[in-house]
Amino acid sequence: MVEQSADVYISGPDAAAVAGGTGTGPTRTETERRLAEVLTDVMKTESVSVDRHFFDDLGANSMVMAQFCARVRKRDDLPSASMKDVYRSPTIRSLAAALTEATPAPAGASLPASPAPSTPTGPPAPAPRVRHILCGTAQLLIFLGYSFVAGLITARGYEWVATGSGLVDTYLRALLFGAIGFTGMCLFPVVAKWLLVGRWKPREFPVWGLAYLRFWLVKVLLHANPMILFIGNPLYVLYLRALGARVGKGVTILSHGVPVCTDLLTIGDGAVIRKDSSFLCYRAHAGRIQTGPVTLGSNVFVGEKTVLDIDTAMGDGAQLGHASALYRGQRVPAGARWHGSPAQPTQTDYLRVPPAPCGALRRAWFGLGALFQLYFFSLPLFLGGTYLLCSAVPAIGDRLRANTAGLPSVVLLTDALVLSVILFFGFTAVGLVALFVVPRLLNRLIEPGRVYPLYGFHYAVHRTIARMTNVKFFAWLFGDSSYVVPYLRGLGYNLHRVQQTGSNFGSEFQHETPFLVSIGSGTMVADGLSVLNAEYSSTSFRVVKASIGPRNFLGNNIAYPAGGRTGENCLLATKVMVPLDGEIREGVGLLGSPCFEIPRSVERDTRFDDLRTGETQQRLLAAKNRHNLGTMALMMCVRWLHAFVLTVIGLVSVDLYGVVGHVVIAGYLAITLAATTLHYVLAERIITRFRPLQPRLCSIYDPYFWWHERVWKVPDQYLEIFNGTPFKALVWRMLGVRMGRAVFDDGCFITERTLAALGDGCTLNSGSKIQCHSQEDGTFKSGRTALGAGCTLGVSAHVHYGVTLGDGAVLAPDSFLMKGEEVPAHAQWGGNPAAELPVTPEPSAGPGAPTAARTTPTSSVNDAIASVS
Repeated sequence: MVEQSADVYISGPDAAAVAGGTGTGPTRTETERRLAEVLTDVMKTESVSVDRHFFDDLGANSMVMAQFCARVRKRDDLPSASMKDVYRSPTIRSLAAALTEATPAPAGASLPASPAPSTPTGPPAPAPRVRHILCGTAQLLIFLGYSFVAGLITARGYEWVATGSGLVDTYLRALLFGAIGFTGMCLFPVVAKWLLVGRWKPREFPVWGLAYLRFWLVKVLLHANPMILFIGNPLYVLYLRALGARVGKGVTILSHGVPVCTDLLTIGDGAVIRKDSSFLCYRAHAGRIQTGPVTLGSNVFVGEKTVLDIDTAMGDGAQLGHASALYRGQRVPAGARWHGSPAQPTQTDYLRVPPAPCGALRRAWFGLGALFQLYFFSLPLFLGGTYLLCSAVPAIGDRLRANTAGLPSVVLLTDALVLSVILFFGFTAVGLVALFVVPRLLNRLIEPGRVYPLYGFHYAVHRTIARMTNVKFFAWLFGDSSYVVPYLRGLGYNLHRVQQTGSNFGSEFQHETPFLVSIGSGTMVADGLSVLNAEYSSTSFRVVKASIGPRNFLGNNIAYPAGGRTGENCLLATKVMVPLDGEIREGVGLLGSPCFEIPRSVERDTRFDDLRTGETQQRLLAAKNRHNLGTMALMMCVRWLHAFVLTVIGLVSVDLYGVVGHVVIAGYLAITLAATTLHYVLAERIITRFRPLQPRLCSIYDPYFWWHERVWKVPDQYLEIFNGTPFKALVWRMLGVRMGRAVFDDGCFITERTLAALGDGCTLNSGSKIQCHSQEDGTFKSGRTALGAGCTLGVSAHVHYGVTLGDGAVLAPDSFLMKGEEVPAHAQWGGNPAAELPVTPEPSAGPGAPTAARTTPTSSVNDAIASVS
């Protein structure tokens, strides 16, 4: 490289002449030259100016700059650079200044070598194949045994209820059986936990072993416990106490993230934990389960979409904002306010609703009222309705009344056809009408802005509205199409004057109340939006309006709070923390947690703008609408066919009931799980024509994108039951994921299966996601993502497309690894957006536990926040 002018570098033979001397460390001019050399190579240009903006002037995009950062990190003569550095210092000159200031070197001396990480030099060895197979076999046998016992009890209970004489006797029998059954299902996991584990202690153990098998069984029983229906109710706090958690008085828990190692959970009086937060008291790391305490003081506030890693604590009165994370070893001082991933001090107050009178008596009456409603109305109604439905179906009622087997197949198939059509399409139609009518009537009882005490009539009404209007089935049905607009308006959204794009909303979104959501004209929303238009304290709540401005684009997995300081024409990137203070941001992009400004758009994302206006857009939109209608009809048929198959299996089981007894019931549960898995795997593979997807860059009006949306519509909720078992990796392979052996998946989600590749022994934590696509405004992009052997994705970590993780790399909890990033082998990365984190030795987790590497421990996190942020 040779300097052509004051700020332009070109290729040439005299590079050494401008090095600024030899035998010295890199000066800013030397760093500028080397950075320019890398950038010209990445962008394949002859020259770059050190004062030209990467995005606005040079026309680069995030993918190009991610490649630039990766190449910079591979050079020993340059300091490490991250995408956050690039966005904050968007010229060669400013970036060189920022990097040299962050890593100063004395003149005449070379830069000091980085300390050797304490991680092993190679990826962790996968579990022995025999242990892997034995664990999976044991898990299958446990499932079959549980199914058999559940089937036996269900069958005996149904027979007993069916022998009732008259309506009153049948009701009393249904009441008694339902109460005993529900109570037993709630108590059994508690008893099993104490018998199998006793008290949880900080320790670690390998996956697929005996210790893991006990852990998995307790975790599955806790997740299947019907007590999760009482989240947001004081009864749930009593349930956690019965499991060994130390939970104080007046605690409000709204999150469905059920803690597993409950003895390690401590929550002080008056704490509030918002929904979608994770405090599991365990994590999976490098093929091992690590357990550790989570300690929350009195009057603590934990925001929505937060992650509390093991060995974390918050002092009395502390706050952790939305979309934030505490990494292992972090401690929030008493009275302090922190936010971000990893969390750091802030002045933002997240507790925005004043208290209200809410004593112990009020909580007790609310809990008792919920039990009364369940035992005396819900359970008898459900059991009685099931009995009447079964009696009305000839293939069931005639079979049980005659006590004979061998019904004609024509009768059985006819009953299955009629029953599945009535139940599936009937409930869909009736449910949609009820969804549009009942919440609107209930909403008249809630006054916006008024503070109500928790656990009263208004709180019950508010929870009913939230539950009814957040039904995932209808969001899945109407999302990613033009028809989501009338659906949202029917719910109560204020969408102003809609500029229809055919992709205004994704198929995953939620809210506290739909009647106080305002979306500006021209705004597009990807999957995972959560509108936080209700505010909570430990004693009170209120609903408030949340407004998203016009001409915005919201990426995936965003928690948008009421009072968000964003206005018109903003790009909110994936997993961004929406600011609650400062000036209103307009005409910019926001990225990260805490957020910072980035360009609103780049040249690559505007190449299809001509397709988004005028007659061309109207013609393409009409074609997209027709295709989306076909997709909706196809997916409804796929779901109905699934219901029909399960109905046939159920009727066959009833017909064989007297022949092989209760074994049929246990077999039914196992067969339906296998049938469901094969049904949806086959549906997805047929849609993709049994071929792998290919990376694409196209408009949302390209027919390829419409077809890609159809692939997203295939249901995948059945995957959750396989979490933590070897069968999850098997199903991923059936769906087209290139999966190594002995991969531990505790709840990861992969959007584009055939674009993802995972090496042997990878560890995927709960809530992690590998998303091999991105959509910004009217542009769709997809690419391959590869994880090397032994990689670990932390809880709720998000990996974008075009990403490569080297062998043994670790991505910390709640991190966002941006598109195009390359993580070196054995590196420890974290943050939002993710960057390299310091690595220090980790203390032993218990007697005999091996020493591992810990990312951002107590002292390192707080010291490293400035460099990470």
